[in-house]
Amino acid sequence: MARFIVAPQWQGSSSSRAMQLIDGAEAIAGDLPRGSTTVLDAVTEAGDAQGTRVHRLSALVRMRERIEDAVRGADGPAVVIGGDCGVALGAVAAVAGDDLAVVWIDAHADLNTPDSSPSGAFHGMVLRAIAGEGESPHRLEPGISPSRLVLAGTRSLDAEEQRFIDEHAVPVIAPADLADPDALADAVIATGAARVHVHIDLDVLDPAEMTGVALPEPFGARAADVVASVRRLRERLPLAGATLTEFSPSSPAAAVDDLGTILRLIGALA
Repeated sequence: MARFIVAPQWQGSSSSRAMQLIDGAEAIAGDLPRGSTTVLDAVTEAGDAQGTRVHRLSALVRMRERIEDAVRGADGPAVVIGGDCGVALGAVAAVAGDDLAVVWIDAHADLNTPDSSPSGAFHGMVLRAIAGEGESPHRLEPGISPSRLVLAGTRSLDAEEQRFIDEHAVPVIAPADLADPDALADAVIATGAARVHVHIDLDVLDPAEMTGVALPEPFGARAADVVASVRRLRERLPLAGATLTEFSPSSPAAAVDDLGTILRLIGALA
């Protein structure tokens, strides 16, 4: 049985609804099997930048350490539930190696640097940190090679993110192309990786299918397509770990409306 690690981190978010990420993590945790779920303590302080361009960096570093320890201590692959996308750094760090691919299923590429970020929020920099770039206290060293990154459902890019994608020929699978469940698996297999970490930001879904996100983007993926694509990928390559992030429901009633879809995605990962 998969191990679930709930990391209620909000400090990496740029949204005015950031604190609702704690509510979202707790709502998901309530529907996970208690015996195989670990809920990490939230970092209580907002944190400070420590002289960098990354907002609340000190709190992010503390949560990363907690996530890494929990994933390393898990018996088998773990699914880390956020919180903001920044939780993926600790989750990937715990399983990293030169045979690992990282699949980023997200409306946004999260490939900004601290210098290029328009917000200073880490959730827009986390994949770049996973690739080994960014502030030295909070990046993967050595990073995952850009040749082992695959983006899916991505449709909102900043200029620096597009430059990175073009420079490194990072494959980007459009939301509509996920209707073919082999499209994602083929792209990952082509990287030559032996294992894969799968990250899902809920804003990859079309807003008609997922309301509890702070930064919705139109023309998103269908939940059924993401589920089928992840299942097919897992049939073809071992799963090293996974993350599911950015659930910020506006109310408990709104959370209930989205949880069915979220649990289908978690089922595909687990």
